[in-house]
Amino acid sequence: MRQLGSAYNMTHCTYAFNALSKLSVADIDVKRQLSPLDLLKITPLLTGAAKDVPMKLALDIDITNPNMTEAGLQGIQYILSIDGVQFTTGHLNDAVSVPSLSTKTMTMNVGFDLATLFSGPSKEAAINIVKNIVGIGNAQSRVKLEIKPAFKIGNQLMTSPAYIPLEFVI
Repeated sequence: MRQLGSAYNMTHCTYAFNALSKLSVADIDVKRQLSPLDLLKITPLLTGAAKDVPMKLALDIDITNPNMTEAGLQGIQYILSIDGVQFTTGHLNDAVSVPSLSTKTMTMNVGFDLATLFSGPSKEAAINIVKNIVGIGNAQSRVKLEIKPAFKIGNQLMTSPAYIPLEFVI
């Protein structure tokens, strides 16, 4: 019964973007000042010539529990879109427990290959996103993260029927 109450409490929690704690494109840490060598490495990415462009990011999401008892989840499904282009979907199987009347930060490590977005109609958008993320673009990128919490009731994993949208800019 405790699991059911903890899962129910998650439906009353609020979710908010806190920070982008890690960000790399082609294994270049773009959260720091880029060197001239880094810019040379990024050039093939911007022309669409690179075959693989791994992008990794860590999104810190604050979960605030307004309830008088603990709230918990067993994992989440997610959809990540940037500037209206769906980048990736996936799931995390990490359990998160948020004590009553408190906020806890959940870190979501997400990775995907930007090269797959460099083909077809999403090519221009993907190139602009890389420019914006590494700081040489002319605008910020709008990020939409949709999360769907999963709860364990007994031995059964149940997923929330609806996604919770979070929107922010990077």
